[in-house]
Amino acid sequence: MKSLIAASLIAFASAGALAQVTVKDPWVRATVAQQKATGAFMQLTATAPARLVEAHSPVAGVVEIHEMSMANNVMRMRAVPGLELPAGRTVELKPGGYHVMLMDLKSPIAEGQEVPLTLVFEHADRKRESVVVKAPVRGLGEAADHHQGHKH
Repeated sequence: MKSLIAASLIAFASAGALAQVTVKDPWVRATVAQQKATGAFMQLTATAPARLVEAHSPVAGVVEIHEMSMANNVMRMRAVPGLELPAGRTVELKPGGYHVMLMDLKSPIAEGQEVPLTLVFEHADRKRESVVVKAPVRGLGEAADHHQGHKH
């Protein structure tokens, strides 16, 4: 709950009183030695139609919005140019679906750390809003267990 409040306060502070996108429960999966990529996950809710168009983090050389899907029993992951956020509907970025991919990691990402992320949203009027969050890092088992506790 504390991270949700902090994320909300940071979101409103960075975008002024015009914050139109709420970021809930952000987290990043911990890495193992030599691993150069990981994912960031969260729930996004926009008050008006918007798109997640960019993401940045100082821990990664490359940050992209990705979609993971299954086609003919083959898991495919691809970068997407943006993620639509319908007004008033929560869009979940989760393992096995849409997520923010952190690649070319500058160092291992350990459980207990916080990863700063800047999410850039574009609204219907083409204006952009940046939302800064600090996403706690969860271990592989903890991330799966934590997600199991949510009811959607």
